[in-house]
Amino acid sequence: MLDAKWDERFLYLAEHVSTWSKDPSTKVGAVIADERRRVLSLGYNGFPPAVDDREELYADRDMKLKNIVHAEMNALVLARTDLEGATLYCSISCICDRCIGPIIRAGIRRVVVNTGNPPRGNWDASWAFSKNMATQAGVEIVSFLL
Repeated sequence: MLDAKWDERFLYLAEHVSTWSKDPSTKVGAVIADERRRVLSLGYNGFPPAVDDREELYADRDMKLKNIVHAEMNALVLARTDLEGATLYCSISCICDRCIGPIIRAGIRRVVVNTGNPPRGNWDASWAFSKNMATQAGVEIVSFLL
């Protein structure tokens, strides 16, 4: 089992990965690691490859929300190994209702969020839904303050 020292290290890595995002207003990073402290996958929020991602498209909020792939989803999609029992680290303080289902489906057993970095906008209802769904599925949610 990972301890707080490793949770902190992987959250800092998620923070670093978030800087790779082209989104000027919201940068999110995700890291998936196993119990042996091996990084299994990384992801950051952005448009899918080969989709036009000019700066003005990020400035158009409606267009951005339709095109953006969340960091957690990118980390899941890019993983090339079994994620059963892994931990997902997220650089912001919540996981949305779009991402929690695939996280659970992938076999992630633990999610660590950075409570020191709340997302922009109102994500309270989405986060409440996600926490409830995670609890039902036996996924541990850990709040960590960086």
